[in-house]
Amino acid sequence: MLRPRRLFRRQKTPGTAPGTLIHSGERKAESVRMTIIDYDEHDLTERTVEDVEQCVPYHQTDTVTWINVDGLHNVAIPEALGKQYGIHPLVLEDVLSTNQRPKIEDYEDSLYLVVRMITYNDTQEQIEDEQFSLILGSNFVLTFQEKPGDVFGAVRKRLQNPKGRLRTYGPDYLAYALLDALVDHYFFALDGIGEQIVTIEQNLMDNPDADDLETIHNHKREMIFLRRAIWPLREVIAQITRGESPLFRETSQVFLRDVYDHTIQVVDTVESYRDMLSGLLDLYLSTLSNRMNEIMKVLTIIATIFIPLTFLAGIYGMNFAYMPELQWRWGYPAVLGIMLLVAGGLLVFFRKKRWL
Repeated sequence: MLRPRRLFRRQKTPGTAPGTLIHSGERKAESVRMTIIDYDEHDLTERTVEDVEQCVPYHQTDTVTWINVDGLHNVAIPEALGKQYGIHPLVLEDVLSTNQRPKIEDYEDSLYLVVRMITYNDTQEQIEDEQFSLILGSNFVLTFQEKPGDVFGAVRKRLQNPKGRLRTYGPDYLAYALLDALVDHYFFALDGIGEQIVTIEQNLMDNPDADDLETIHNHKREMIFLRRAIWPLREVIAQITRGESPLFRETSQVFLRDVYDHTIQVVDTVESYRDMLSGLLDLYLSTLSNRMNEIMKVLTIIATIFIPLTFLAGIYGMNFAYMPELQWRWGYPAVLGIMLLVAGGLLVFFRKKRWL
């Protein structure tokens, strides 16, 4: 059974000065982990570091550096990375505020993107999400996640191939590859929800119950959340493909247009699922109504049959002394026979009318 999702999360304290670094989301990681992947077309270095100072040597090279941070509760790490790479304090503030909607902000020497990383939990049969922040610079990509584990396993594997585009293209292509992996996993999440919708529809046709109604409402909440996460992403990618930022070269914008097409497909799928869930809700109410109509029909038929029988029983239940049938030897079985004939005649009449 799905767990209801909170559509709105508490913001930080009102009146806080802009650029104040406060982690305002849920703590989803026990400790902060930083991973560095530094590469060019000849060499690749991958390591996990514990201190931001260990990232300094990679900032002073001509290679492409990808620094990924898992866990946001330790404010000192994003703050130190921001000072080292010259990141604006407002960007770091948004990184630590995990209720951001997808957006893009251009700071001339860097580009900041916020998207929602969405996965599908097969065990709990619900989608899970976290905020994913990406900062693109001239020779680096900084990514921030709320917890360990992501959807970029295929991207890391592609980096192992020295002849692939990821190793020969710049950091903008790496940013594209990460966005592409995020959007592709939206389809996996939607596939899981689609299977649930098919199951619910079958249950509604067979034997609807209150659990199905709760599941439908929870899925509708999921669709509302997905719509809020994906619709702005479409505009983010569209802004990049318009070539307004020099950090994304034309060679990468060609691939980003493909990501834009995939985003449109995801949006269409979400809208289709919303319509299907609304239809399932109507189907649930219609099925219950039909079931109630069937019950009322059976009760009405039973009552209709017993009305003339009750009339006959009432007639012969009167205590008049001179009723002619009272002294007749076959009066009792004759009355029972008449009752059976009346009931049988009514049943035949109902069947001819196709009420049964």
